Order: sequence, then structure tokens, then C-alpha cells
Amino acid sequence: MLSAPLPANEAERLQALESLEILDTPADPYLDAVTRLARDLFGVKTALISLIDTDRQWFKSRQGLDVAETPRSVSFCGHAILQSEPMVVEDSHRDSRFCDNPLVQSAPHVRFYAGHPLFDAQHQALGTLCLLDPATRRLKRKELLQLRDLAYLVQGYLQLRQRAHQADQLRDALDREQRKGMLDPLTQLWNRAGLLHFLPLEQAVAERSGLQVGLIYCDLDHFKRVNDEHGHDAGDHVLWESARRMSAAVRPQDVVTRNGGEEFVILALVHDEQGLLQVAERIRLAIAEQPMTVDDAQLQQTASLGCTLLGSGENSTVALKRADQALYRAKHGGRNRTELAPSPH
Repeated sequence: MLSAPLPANEAERLQALESLEILDTPADPYLDAVTRLARDLFGVKTALISLIDTDRQWFKSRQGLDVAETPRSVSFCGHAILQSEPMVVEDSHRDSRFCDNPLVQSAPHVRFYAGHPLFDAQHQALGTLCLLDPATRRLKRKELLQLRDLAYLVQGYLQLRQRAHQADQLRDALDREQRKGMLDPLTQLWNRAGLLHFLPLEQAVAERSGLQVGLIYCDLDHFKRVNDEHGHDAGDHVLWESARRMSAAVRPQDVVTRNGGEEFVILALVHDEQGLLQVAERIRLAIAEQPMTVDDAQLQQTASLGCTLLGSGENSTVALKRADQALYRAKHGGRNRTELAPSPH
């Protein structure tokens, strides 16, 4: 195996990546849409947005891969960022750089790889948009151009995101190590520590903007059955897919967290209870409308939701308990439904 050499401008490149404030942040539904499109368009098993950190490649978006990162030393993308054009490996078994790579010899059994480098505004290489498949293949010129166009969209989005107000708020509130400790590695959502961090921040925003903080508890129905009948890998995939659907169903400013197990908590700034119910129903429908593909099986997953508004000056622990009680009623009312707990006035 041949590990990629470091770029000549490695220090500047890492500084550019760090300045994006994107490492160890939750998955992004817009970038997930690009990787879904890439996987379907090219008919490959896996599509990734891979960011090359000091000693790892971290996946900001991933389709068809269960891990959030791998060592940089075994990465194909570490080689791809050394050039300005796409790097294509048609058959890794015939490439001396990769033939004995652990990603080739064992899961995910990469045989085909195509990675287009992603650059910031100063042309520092950040990572790649890449395609992986366990079968050999050759890309036509038209496909190379399509990969270039998708990479261009990702690159532009990352640059716009860097200038967004939301990214500025995150940079002020958390350093990288704090973010990493607040991120759930399986779903790439904020974890319970993240929920407790963002709750007072959302309360402050609500007070300034004349809105209210909506709390939504979401629990996947009969999730134990998924693990029992299909195995824990399938259960992990259902959690990951559910997280993707929730994030896509809410607005960019809403905060989606994994509270533990198959339970999620969403913070949404709304005008009233009706607005909160609309957000909750979008989440419920996003999970229930389409079956989830696990191996060759189609699983019809549903979720139950309980929601409430955080009262002015109310202790958030009390409001969270009220939303949890509403979730309990939704479970006992037949599941795949939303219950609202009125807030105290």
C-alpha cells in the first residue's frame, strides 16, 4: 500500500479546512441530496463528500457507507487532492498504490474509485466528491463532466456556507473539540450534549425575534423488531436514514438531535402551536411515506412524535418532560402519529 504524500502547502491547506468550521458538524441535507444524486446517477454503491483532515478522512455526507471516517493513510482521496483533475481508479487490484489497501482487501471492497477534488475560494484542496464501487468500471467523458459539475455545486455550497450567518454563530459558540464531543458518530446529528448546548441559544434567539421554541420528541416505532429481525447493522442503517429524512424535512435553522437509542429531539423556532405541528407532521411523513431499503429488504418504518412549546421563562427540563409525555400518548394512541402538549400560559 502506498500512502499519499503530503501536499507542499499542507499547513495552509489544513488552515483553510479548519476555517470552514465544517469538520465534526451534523450532516447537511443539501449535501446529502448531492451524494444521493451522485450514487443514483452513476449507479455506484457509495458516494461520499470526503474532507481530508490531519490524519483522517471525515465524511461530511455519505451514501452507502456506515462509517463516519477512516484513516488518511489508507484513503484514496488523500491521493486525489494532490491533483486538480478527477482521479479515477478503474480497477484497484491492478493499481500498485491500492491493490493491498485494507479498503480494497476488506469492506467496503473498493474496486472502482473516482474522486473530484474540492477547493476553497483560494484554491486550497479540502477533500473530494467521490464514487466507490466493488465492481470495476470506466467513466465516459460525459460522466466525467457530470462528476465535475456535481463537485462544482458542492464546492460552491461550501464556500457560501462559510459566509453564512449560521456558520458565524457556530464558530463563536463552539470550538472544534467541543463540536466533536457533541456529535453522534452514527447519525451525524448533535447528541444530547448538543441539545443541552443549543437549547438556551435557541431561547435567546426566540426572545429577540418574537418567536417561540418548539420541542419535538420523535421515537421510531417498533425499532427493537428491526434489530431482532434484521440485525444491528440494519438497525444502524434505519437510524442513519431516519436522521437524514428528519434533517431534510425541517428548515436549515432547526436543530435536530439524537437523544439516545431510537429517540430524537428537534428544536424549531415557530410562531405558535399550529406551526409546531406542521414541522412535526413533516418529520412524521418524511419517515413513513417511503420504505427504507436494508440489504434486499424494504422496511416500512414509522415514528411517533410528541411536541410542546417552551413557555416564556419556563425551565427547559419541565418542557422536555411535557413533550416526552406527549410522545408517550402518541405511542399508546396507535403510533405513527403526533400529539401536542399545550404549554402553560
